[in-house]
Amino acid sequence: MDEKSLETIELEMAVLYRRITTATASGKYGNLDRSAYLLLHRIGAHGAVGVKSLADEYQLDISTVSRQTAALEQKGYVRRIPDPADRRAFFLEITELGAEEYAVYKEGRLTRIRELLSDWAEEETEIFAALLQKFNHALLNSKS
Repeated sequence: MDEKSLETIELEMAVLYRRITTATASGKYGNLDRSAYLLLHRIGAHGAVGVKSLADEYQLDISTVSRQTAALEQKGYVRRIPDPADRRAFFLEITELGAEEYAVYKEGRLTRIRELLSDWAEEETEIFAALLQKFNHALLNSKS
């Protein structure tokens, strides 16, 4: 691997993280933070799910996911439904309000990404999407 390329990737990832954090905190796209956005996406796209499954999927401890989902429940974005296999447990499902908030936030983000990539060729956008997805999968499957 080329050391200069690795150094460029490392720096650009740090800059990207900072810029995304700043843009998200500004509230430009809506009232969802990163964790709420990801949790609502997961629940909305794949259906009701338990806290343990969410924790496993996002590689977080259960207490963190419990706290995040409790905040979503308090805002009315998700609701608890009983787990038919275990009456002591529950699943979380997205509410209509949660789906609406997610859709508004997502559209704001997509609009901004469209603006940023407006002068890119379609092939460049496809390659960037594929490489970013590949990089995220490598992160997910890494041991650290």
